[in-house]
Amino acid sequence: MSEVHLPHHGDAHDAPISHETSDVAIRPILGFLGVLTIAAVFINFVVWLLFNFFYVREERRVMADYPLAAQQENRLPPEPRLQTQPREDLRALRAHEDEILTTYGWIDKNGGIVRIPIEQAMKTLVERGVPSRAGTEPRK
Repeated sequence: MSEVHLPHHGDAHDAPISHETSDVAIRPILGFLGVLTIAAVFINFVVWLLFNFFYVREERRVMADYPLAAQQENRLPPEPRLQTQPREDLRALRAHEDEILTTYGWIDKNGGIVRIPIEQAMKTLVERGVPSRAGTEPRK
């Protein structure tokens, strides 16, 4: 079952130790990497030229005025519009409300309804009292 293998004379011990020269050829690989590097540099240069060409072309280009846009230049957008000065709008609203609350004025001339200042209305309410419904007695 078991066999004894003895080394042959002249095979491994007689040959000088060296490397295998037929495995990989370094010169073609380095040549391919050199060509690849030159191609990459050339392609990057061509792309850079192309981008510069497009950039200069866009800078020279004049935007055309469209006839419909030129006609609607001063047209306002539909309601509701955004407030351009909200603080001024709020200040104007409060001034208008203060004017209503502090001055006399007509609400309905035909109906005889007037507006009086709020301070005057509070004094009148204290003097005359709150009107009540007819026929009801105050609670005790």
